[in-house]
Amino acid sequence: MPNHEDDLGEGGGDGMMAMFRWIRDRFSQNIQTRLTGYFLLILLPLVIISLFAVERSRAILYEQAVERTEMALSSAMNHFDLALQNVEEISSLISGDLRMNELLNKNSTNFSPQSIVDFSYILDQLSDFVSVNRYVSQITVYHQASNMFISTHYGGKRLMGETQQEWLVEAARRNGTGISYVMSEYPVAEGVSFGQMTNTDSISLIRAMDLYNGERQSNLLVVSFSESKLLNIIKTLLPSENSRIALLNEKGEVVVETGRVYEEEISDKEMTVTIDSDYSTWRLELLQPKSELYKETDQLRLFTVAIIVLSVLLAIIISWVVYSGIASPVLKLARGMKRLSSGELNIHVDTKRKDEFGFLIQSFNKMAVVQKHLIEDHYEQQLRLTTTELKFLQSQINPHFLYNTLDSIYWTAKNYDADEISEMVMNLSKFFRLSLNKGRQVFTIEESITHLHYYLRIQQLRFMDNFTVDYQISEDSKRVPLLKLLLQPLVENAIIHGMEGKSSGGCLKISSCIEKGNTVVISVQDNGPGIGEERLRYIQHELAMMGSRSVPASSQDEENVKDLFGLRNVFSRMKLYYGREANLTVHSVPGEGTTVTISIPLDRCKEVNMEL
Repeated sequence: MPNHEDDLGEGGGDGMMAMFRWIRDRFSQNIQTRLTGYFLLILLPLVIISLFAVERSRAILYEQAVERTEMALSSAMNHFDLALQNVEEISSLISGDLRMNELLNKNSTNFSPQSIVDFSYILDQLSDFVSVNRYVSQITVYHQASNMFISTHYGGKRLMGETQQEWLVEAARRNGTGISYVMSEYPVAEGVSFGQMTNTDSISLIRAMDLYNGERQSNLLVVSFSESKLLNIIKTLLPSENSRIALLNEKGEVVVETGRVYEEEISDKEMTVTIDSDYSTWRLELLQPKSELYKETDQLRLFTVAIIVLSVLLAIIISWVVYSGIASPVLKLARGMKRLSSGELNIHVDTKRKDEFGFLIQSFNKMAVVQKHLIEDHYEQQLRLTTTELKFLQSQINPHFLYNTLDSIYWTAKNYDADEISEMVMNLSKFFRLSLNKGRQVFTIEESITHLHYYLRIQQLRFMDNFTVDYQISEDSKRVPLLKLLLQPLVENAIIHGMEGKSSGGCLKISSCIEKGNTVVISVQDNGPGIGEERLRYIQHELAMMGSRSVPASSQDEENVKDLFGLRNVFSRMKLYYGREANLTVHSVPGEGTTVTISIPLDRCKEVNMEL
């Protein structure tokens, strides 16, 4: 790298060129310098600070608005509470008035001139109470004996509907000495609301008359609120023309409201403030569009958005530059690693870079070459050696000699009418014909079961049919390729250790299926005496040790093994041909039987079929 300080001493022009070359070399060979040059263009700190300042100011403005609104709503709620207390006190005075209750109780269904005088007195008294409370629009007394309404609004009216009469009587009985509030739209009969029945359009207080008489009649007091007077209280609280306030009772029903219809859905674009009353459990709820609150900060927010948009555009441009200079070689290297992991050993990633990424790609190429030689010189050699050893062991018996000998024994048994011997020899001949087939090393599960059936038939004849065989082979697993002679040692163990000593009732079940769409599961189950707990732990430990090995042990490695020959043979061959994901498990319950299960990845079964 040129020393630009020395060049500056010789001349200004040469010094500038030397500095330019030095910067160019640093920029092309050092990723950190390149990244620093790119991302200094992004004004991210300024954007973050500006955005934080705007959002913080909006949050403070929102908190102050909520605080002011809560104070105003709290004051209005206190006003409503005082009004409710006043109305409830008036209702107590009326319902407990001895003179009015005496006049109501002495009048019956027979409406006489004296009744008119008595009801007029009651009406005068009710009118006095209405005049002293500005929140009461009308007071009505229902006289149950004559079905008459005595109201300060329309005088007297006889109630003709039986359903409405029953509702009023039930309301008086249900309330007892208590108080309840009824909305004007509350249905009391089919097609008739409470407001239509009492000629009111607002909420009403109802309670029974004659409070201090345990044997009171079902006379009812109805005190209706003035909707306009209640609305005047909350109208003064509106902070803007688009705001709305609603007074709701304990059931969430709207008593009075301003602005738009309250039933419409409340969106996130509105500020909602709610104040609950400790006295009446009613509540005031105010909704105001947030856009009105944030109107003063919108201009500042607009400038911030402009800065953010500009930063995003710069980030997009710079990201493409970074992609072409840094991300592209990383992606190329990742693709090379993926191809190498899939088994493509002749992988080579081209590069002309001289920086750290160029060094990394060159190192990857060297590693791929070393790994290729390692696999070819070691693992493939071990695989060929083990496969050759397996084929050598299977070819120890001369097939033609064995077929001819078994054929002679079969016909000799036929001549002497020894049907069991002839059947046993015929099954043995078919078994060895498939076992010693030099052209194929892999059969489908369906063919393997057919082959296995010949061996099982020989054993059934040997044990005088003291056990049965149940095949449960699923349709989707019949065509799956399986290594030859993989199941025969497991079945042999099940017969020797499970069926030996049984005079009858033995059962051997062989099943196969595909679980979760990617695993072939084959099990051999017997109903023999089972395996003792200590012995089972030993077997499972040995299988776990075999499963933990990275490379299956050859026959030379297991010369000193004294037992578990069948299980070791099967497990070793599975690990060799199907990989580490193949597994063999043994489960046994003393007195119930033993189950040996093998699990093989379905994709490995297809690979084995192609390779062999």
